[in-house]
Amino acid sequence: MKTVSTNDEFIAGLQHLPKPHYPFPDFTHPDMQKQREEYYEWIDKEYAFQSTEAREKHKKHHLTDIAARGCPFLKDIAELRPLANYTANGAMMDDYFDRCSRDEMYQIMNKIIALLSGEDTQEPKENGIFHLFWILRQDAMKCEIPEKIYKRFVKSIKDVLIGYSEEKVYYRTNTVPPLSVYLLIREATSGVQPYCDYVLLQKEYRNLPEEIFDHPHIKRIYSLCSLMIGIHNDIISLPKELQREGDTMNIVKVLQKENNLSLFDAYKKSMEIHDEYLKEFLILQEHLPPFGEHQNNVYNYIQDLGIMIAGVYAWHTNDTSRYVNGGYVEGEFPGWNQ
Repeated sequence: MKTVSTNDEFIAGLQHLPKPHYPFPDFTHPDMQKQREEYYEWIDKEYAFQSTEAREKHKKHHLTDIAARGCPFLKDIAELRPLANYTANGAMMDDYFDRCSRDEMYQIMNKIIALLSGEDTQEPKENGIFHLFWILRQDAMKCEIPEKIYKRFVKSIKDVLIGYSEEKVYYRTNTVPPLSVYLLIREATSGVQPYCDYVLLQKEYRNLPEEIFDHPHIKRIYSLCSLMIGIHNDIISLPKELQREGDTMNIVKVLQKENNLSLFDAYKKSMEIHDEYLKEFLILQEHLPPFGEHQNNVYNYIQDLGIMIAGVYAWHTNDTSRYVNGGYVEGEFPGWNQ
């Protein structure tokens, strides 16, 4: 392919460039449409503080479909609901707080985690982002998520929010980070580790011993899941992010700057990195440590993490409204002191 010379030419040719390919089947939760309807209600009720334009854009994004595709084997909508809440509220919140400061994001994180952990037991008086996170905890208790899994889930959400906080340094200064910094932050901001924890609620995985999930082999698989989804998100959102100042946490931009590459070559290098991660994931799946009587169940759990990756990618490729120019919801947070 001929190397293109401008952003516009590159964006026009994106449809002809290589895309991620995952060797995992694609499923959807049977309650995906029902969860969508609840999502519309959340937006109308909890996001009434946002502009009508922002709310209507959010509805087109069908963010709860990510949960329905990523964890398609949850037994019912009651189990799907907390994950769908985290996914949709987390993404819409990230949009709303897009241009807040690092310190402001840490304040937001502390309030959210206090609500999710039960440290703050008071229901927020007003509808909104924090109230929706409070609802998440109530729904998790109703469907009796095991405490050890819920604690892992909340800890992982905290790590995601730390990533959101740290990336603000680069967004607010319109600075492209070094690759090593990008990878560290993007592993968190992809939002995938909470999904890896939530997959445990499917089938019989919740009965696996806790120490399995802290094994370095499994933790590396979690990192690979996060990075693969982070990179394919960057690839898909690139047309939008090439049009907006401040969207610097994108691997294509990072590689372009760090290695002085053309956009096309940086894109190609991004795909190569992604595919190396996929290759590593498959090798680690086939060469698990000996987990004794749990061996087959762990293998199947890793397979369902692959299905999760394919499911999130399926949402990305089915969505045609969020990552296009003009489809993104611009940050409307005015700051704490305004």
